[in-house]
Amino acid sequence: MDYDAIIIGGGACGLMCAAQAGLLGKRTLVLERNDKPGAKILISGGGRCNFTNLYTAPENFITENPHFLHTAFSQWTVEDTISFFENFGKIQGQEKTLGQLFPKSNKAKDIVAVFTKLMYDTGQDIWLQTDVKSVEKREEGYLVSLVRQGNDQQLFCRKVVFASGGLPVTKLGASDFAVRSARQFGLSIVDTAPALVPLTITGKDAPWYASLAGNSVFARVYNNRISFEENILFTHWGLSGPAILQISSYWRAGETFTIDLLPKFRLDELIKSERAAGGKRTVGQMLNDYFTKRMVEALGTYLPIELKIASISKTNAKRVCDTIHKFTVKPAGDKGYDKAEVMRGGISTDELNPRTLEAKKHQGLYFGGEAVDITGWLGGYNFQWAWASGYLIAQDL
Repeated sequence: MDYDAIIIGGGACGLMCAAQAGLLGKRTLVLERNDKPGAKILISGGGRCNFTNLYTAPENFITENPHFLHTAFSQWTVEDTISFFENFGKIQGQEKTLGQLFPKSNKAKDIVAVFTKLMYDTGQDIWLQTDVKSVEKREEGYLVSLVRQGNDQQLFCRKVVFASGGLPVTKLGASDFAVRSARQFGLSIVDTAPALVPLTITGKDAPWYASLAGNSVFARVYNNRISFEENILFTHWGLSGPAILQISSYWRAGETFTIDLLPKFRLDELIKSERAAGGKRTVGQMLNDYFTKRMVEALGTYLPIELKIASISKTNAKRVCDTIHKFTVKPAGDKGYDKAEVMRGGISTDELNPRTLEAKKHQGLYFGGEAVDITGWLGGYNFQWAWASGYLIAQDL
């Protein structure tokens, strides 16, 4: 079988790589573990797929080398992504929260269909339910050992692309195969961990969080590295919601972070206004204007919610303000890879050519997508990196 490249992984990066290679007149073979391509695409954004973000910039990514992204995003821009899906799938994007772009159809399968049609039209092959076991260096290329339909097979190719993702989510066929293989090829790895992941609370505070399960609050969540303003969600085991997923990528075990539960207001000013109006309402009644009844009752654990504003002391007023605006959280841990959106860390960008994503030490070996030490924020950023990396690799095959 005469292929220009074998692509391991039929996710966002692998599919884009195959499609772009086809447009350049090249032939590729995609090897995918699942029974259909694009498994993670199909469940993203609640099955609607936020396929890029209008505000994508290197600052929206966690990596040990942010400059690396400038090269990638100068070669494949957000505009290129939008044009690609419009031209090849007649997909019109519609902007939702914070620059997230979804197909107007709200169907993730439409995104996958763009790739499957392009691959068919340009003669690219895809083998489903194929489990790659190893990739070994040979004099003129690489030997790929796999199991397909219960049978062991070996394929030889001059170029191999690792686009097999990271550890989230096991039920979607995720594995650390790309990272393990990179390590075997002598490439350095940045420590990996779950990212964009819910956080758990244990110990004496656990019942307090559990009592609020289902309550969602617009908040500012911050630490000494970064700040996010989006919803947080209280759960039976801790905290979730967009702002929590975002901060989780910047959180390490043992650390705390802070939540401003009322970021659009200043509580000291609200108390001042209440006093000016006679201060007849209680602290709890004032907070009822901004939170659910259950939230206010739970805050009563920390605050004098039965006190009338008129009789509140400076000490208690400060306590109310600090509790609402500087609510400190110390998570016990996170919910792990199966609840994480992406993996943090991966193959060091120092090992890769920034223009082609070819391994500097091994000609014809490429790494793209989630396996690389580039982790985007929530909201379409990781897809933009996947499309860009697939495009860059295809140009060099």
